[in-house]
Amino acid sequence: MKTIAAELRTAETSDAAALAETHEAAWVNAYAGLIPHRALRTMVGRRDEAWWRRAIARRAAILILDYAGEAVGYATVGRNRTPALPAEGEIFELYVRPEFQGIGFGRRLHSGAARLLAERGLKGRVVWALADNAPALRFYENAGGVDVAEGCETFEGRTLRKIAFLWP
Repeated sequence: MKTIAAELRTAETSDAAALAETHEAAWVNAYAGLIPHRALRTMVGRRDEAWWRRAIARRAAILILDYAGEAVGYATVGRNRTPALPAEGEIFELYVRPEFQGIGFGRRLHSGAARLLAERGLKGRVVWALADNAPALRFYENAGGVDVAEGCETFEGRTLRKIAFLWP
C-alpha cells in the first residue's frame, strides 16, 4: 500500500494557478451568503493566477499545504497589522479547499504558519475571522485562540463583525 503524505512548503511560482483555484473554492465555500455576492466575486476575481505569481515574486510569506503533489491549502503570514493587539505576528489567511476540510489539514497548516512566524522572530500571533463564520470561529477556538477584540468590515454597504483571536 502506498502512503501519500501531506507536506508544508513555501509557495513557488508554479503554485500560482493552484493558489488561485484554492482561494476561489475556499472563499466561496466560506463566505457565500455572508459577504454580498458581487463583493465576494470581485474579491475572488482580483486573486487570479497573475496576482499570486506577483505575490510569490515579491517573496510574500505564503505557506502551501501539498497533498499528493496538489496545493490543497495555503496560509499567508506576516507582521501584525493591528498595533493595539499584543502580538508581533499575524496569520492573514488560512484556507483549505472544501473537499479537504475536516481531516486535520487546517490544524497542520495553522501549526506550520505559527512555526513560520516564530522562525521570522515574530512573537505571538493574531488572526481575524468574520463573526458569522461559525466554522472558522470553532476552528480558532479549538486551536487555543483567545477572542480578544472585535472589529468590522463593510461590503457593499453591509457591515460584518469580525473577531480577533490571539495566541500570546
